Amino acid sequence: MYKASLFFITSLFSLLLSAQEMTAERLMDIIQQEADTISIQGNSARFLFNETILICIYDESANRMRIISPIVEREKLGEEELLNALVANFHSALDVKYALSDEIIWSVYAHPLKELSEAQVVDAIQQVYAAAITFGESYSSTNLVFPGNTQRKEKPKSTKPLKKT
Repeated sequence: MYKASLFFITSLFSLLLSAQEMTAERLMDIIQQEADTISIQGNSARFLFNETILICIYDESANRMRIISPIVEREKLGEEELLNALVANFHSALDVKYALSDEIIWSVYAHPLKELSEAQVVDAIQQVYAAAITFGESYSSTNLVFPGNTQRKEKPKSTKPLKKT
């Protein structure tokens, strides 16, 4: 029993020592390795990944980061594309979500900065890119799709918000 406990404590201690917090510098290094080109300014990086614009914004004091990609201006979309994006947020966009800000539809990945691993940063870049280029078609960030009703069957009769009961 004593040997098993000692082994567990030693293993846990070495795991904690090997785990590193993500820093802004390390985040920028990872993005630089993945990007075609990069421009770093303050707490953000604008970069090309497979000829698609992505932006990483971070705030170390708030422990947050986002990787985003602009997709299309809102005025260029119909209701069906917006509704399809909402369905995709549930079924096929996975860690990335479609969002509207400043009248632009974006592909967005948000995560606590310190808890990120290098693999998660690389995966986030790939998912933001995939969601951006598949908008209007499969609306997906990976090949994985959660099951359920992914097809819109008919247009809603009313755009009024749902009432709480």
